[in-house]
Parts: sequence; structure tokens; C-alpha cells
Amino acid sequence: MKVGLFTDTYYPQINGVATSVLTLKENLEMRGHQVYVFTTTDPKADSKEINVCRVPSIPFLSERRVGMFYNPRLSKFIKRLGLDIIHTNTEFSLGIFGRAMARELNIPFLHTYHTIYEDYTHYIGKLGVFDPIAKMAVRKISISFCNSADKVIVPTGKVKDLLLSYNIKQDILIIPTGIELNKFSKNIYNPGIVQNLRVNLGIGENDKVILYIGRISKEKNIEEILLTLKTYLKDKKNVKFVLIGDGPEKNILEDMAKEFGIYKQTVFAGERPWNDIGMYYQIGDVFVSTSQSETQGLTYIEALASGLPVVAKSDECLNGVLEDNVNGYAFHNQDDFVRSLDSILYNDLKQERLSLGAIKSTRKFSAPHFAYTMEKLYKNMLLVQKKYPKISV
Repeated sequence: MKVGLFTDTYYPQINGVATSVLTLKENLEMRGHQVYVFTTTDPKADSKEINVCRVPSIPFLSERRVGMFYNPRLSKFIKRLGLDIIHTNTEFSLGIFGRAMARELNIPFLHTYHTIYEDYTHYIGKLGVFDPIAKMAVRKISISFCNSADKVIVPTGKVKDLLLSYNIKQDILIIPTGIELNKFSKNIYNPGIVQNLRVNLGIGENDKVILYIGRISKEKNIEEILLTLKTYLKDKKNVKFVLIGDGPEKNILEDMAKEFGIYKQTVFAGERPWNDIGMYYQIGDVFVSTSQSETQGLTYIEALASGLPVVAKSDECLNGVLEDNVNGYAFHNQDDFVRSLDSILYNDLKQERLSLGAIKSTRKFSAPHFAYTMEKLYKNMLLVQKKYPKISV
């Protein structure tokens, strides 16, 4: 098959959507398919990347970018490719372009709904009383785009329930994004190199590490972690909170850590190259998150694949991912959070058991399985198209 993936964000950008599209491209290619990615320009992009077409774009909402909604020159190129199917991964610029191309080519068009935009309206300036209007606007965009697709894919039941509450009419299928499990296996990393990494971050040989990896932004709710650690770290001088990532809230959280008196135990390590992320998971003893904006929580699965028990604030996206006392704990309040941290950091046998449970629990999220599932869906859509051809309007 020839597959066209349309996305506003793609490698080398580091976020869930970019990772999902890259993983799908690479694993479909391993299954013998030709996969073309249509995305935005990025100053850090590799000039030698294969089958990636980038349209002119400008920065939009922090590190995200928005591209042209229709590119006549690229349109001619796409028509010559002879794509069999188009799969969009954004409701905005490249998604609109992908939808237009599917209609012109009269080929199946499916869409993955990755992002709960209602959790991101705070980026549109200080809306105040207008925030409900912004939330309603992004809801309507989501409804319109999803209803225009032949199929809609979501990563979890949480997102499916949300779209059903929007009154989406199209078929909604749950297909979790896969990850390259081997990349996160502790077996591929030299313990000496990992130890040097810890030293470079100011982590002592006997220090325990509470780890967060991801975007440092308001919707990730990292402030709640710091509020808990304000008291927790004060009598535990050998415990460090390490944050790998960058984002608009970094300076605010650094000031908060100073105000709370825990700045010396809080390491803001900044963004690290995607190819090295697997190694950074190895420095932790437990992975934490208080985000309520995740659609799937890929970093949770990456942490588990690395053998890190996860302690995360209870959320529907954790269903089927986090199993209490098997690979970590979901917590509901600050006391739960503290008890969960203590039970892992100060019980070596439990930590080892949860670590083994974490690795075992991620097998169903492998990238090859993800690509195989998507391949089956594509083929089924092509069979339906052959049997019941669309009528061009």
C-alpha cells in the first residue's frame, strides 16, 4: 500500500503525536508499505529524511507550528504518487490539506484524534470569561473534522467517551499508539554510562530519583507534584526530583521550587535528544505524573517499558495501562501520593516486583503490533471502498 500520513507535528519535535506518526511510518515500512509523511517545516529537521514532505510553516502556540492549508505544488506531487489511503493526525492545517486531497483523489480517509483541545485553550492568551467560548470553538472544530472522516481512531476509551459526548456520528475505533519497547529496555544501556549521567545531573550514588519526563506546561499539572514534594523532600535529603523536558512553565516551576525550599533537590535538566530519552528513564526509581490532559500517556508506557514503576494521578487514560500493586499506583489525593512513593522508594523487594510487572505489562503496546493493527484497518477500508466506491461530487 501507499499511505499518506498528514500531521502538523513530526520528528524532531518531541511530543506524543510526533512520536506516534514516526513510529507508525517506520513500522509500516518494515511491513513492506510505502509511507509518505506530509508535515510542517522545522529548522531542526534532517535534510536527508526519506519520504517526508514539509510545507512552509510558522511557529504557533509555543513549539508547535502551523502550515499552509492547501499547497497546489504539493497537491500535484501527491496526485502523481498514487496514494491508496490518507490518514490525518491533526484537525488543523495539514489535516485540512489531507482531507482535501482524499476528496480529490476519492480514496479512503481516516483520522486519529490525539489531543483533547479543551485542555489547551489557556495558550490562546488570557481569555478569562472568554475561555468557555474558546472551548466550545475547539469542540466544534473537533466535531466537524471527525464527522468528515470515514473512520475515527482514538488511543483510549477516555477519548472515545469524550467524542461520543460531542455527538460524533462516525465509527470510533480504539487503537493504542505503540512504542519501540526495545529502545527503553534497561538491558541495552551500560550501567556505567547511566551512572555518569546521574553524576552529571548532580545525583549522588545513594540518591533516590523521582522522575518526570515530558513537556513542562500548565496542562501537565506539575505544580501539584511540587506541592506534595514541598513537605515530602524536606526530611528526605537523599531523594531528588528530576524533570527531563522543557516548556513555558519551566521558569515558573523553578521559582516555585525555590519558594518551597526544595530547589537543591529539584533538577530541571531541560530537553534532551529524542534518541537518548530511553537512557534518561534509567536514572529514575519511580516515574510520576499528575496530568489530567493525556489521551493515552505515552510517557507512562515508556517508563513502564524501562522498568520504572509509575505513580500517577487517577485518570481514565490509565485504564489498561496502570495496574495498582502490579506496575505502580494510581492516586487520588496527596496522602495517597506520599504513601505510594514511600512504598516504592523504601521497599527494595516491592520496587523490584513492580519493575518486573512494569516491563511485562507493556508487551501489548509494541510498535509492530500497532502497525499490524493499522495495516488491517487500512486493508479493510480499501476492500469497502472497492465494494462500495465513493461517488465524487
